[in-house]
Amino acid sequence: MNSLLMIEHLSKTFTLYNLDQQIEAAADVSLHVNEGEFIGITGKSGSGKSTVLRCIYRTYLPQKGTIRYQSAAYGEIDLASAPDRVMIDLRKREIGYVSQFLNVMPRTTARELVTQALLEMGTDPHQAARETERMLDHFELDSKLRDSYPATFSGGEKLRLNIARAMVKRPRLLLLDEPTASLDHASKVKVKTLIEQLMQEGTTMLGIFHDLEFMEGLCSRQYHMQDGRFHEGGRPEAAGRFLRDQKV
Repeated sequence: MNSLLMIEHLSKTFTLYNLDQQIEAAADVSLHVNEGEFIGITGKSGSGKSTVLRCIYRTYLPQKGTIRYQSAAYGEIDLASAPDRVMIDLRKREIGYVSQFLNVMPRTTARELVTQALLEMGTDPHQAARETERMLDHFELDSKLRDSYPATFSGGEKLRLNIARAMVKRPRLLLLDEPTASLDHASKVKVKTLIEQLMQEGTTMLGIFHDLEFMEGLCSRQYHMQDGRFHEGGRPEAAGRFLRDQKV
């Protein structure tokens, strides 16, 4: 299999100026991800899981290490040092990110958010409109809400919209940071169905989950993060015992 993402010796430190302290969130992290794999990541809160994903997406800039990504548009590129304009383009066309939180421009409706994601990729407006409705139907977002502003939505509705906006693009690389945190069981099943569909279509994914039952049967490999480092895990039960020991 071909490697899509190669993280080598990634380190990220945050400075707490008011306390004159430095916090090492990621310490010498290395990980190779093959095309089409789904890598599952567990670990207690504050262990550095989200930091790694945000470095890949370049929300955070690491102090050390490389993040080599095999881009369809640019060939091999180091996401840790790529120009900002390249990262913006990759986020539009190749790399998706789903977090627990929905940060959007005010006065943009739910329907517009999903449609804009497709238009950024050059999708025909009529096709974009059809795909938008199909995705919002899948996540059962009430038709009365689709022309409303997400600021008025519940936490679960915002999260379903956030997932819809990222997944409708069919990205080459999808980063999932607790995507089912505030969803009910039925909504989790819908997320899992789309993940399975994207996997069949070749999307490569890295996902952070506390819901270990959700991960079961999806992941190619599992890691838990402790002290800023990845430790390869085995079965979901083993990761579960680790989390219980950490009293998450």
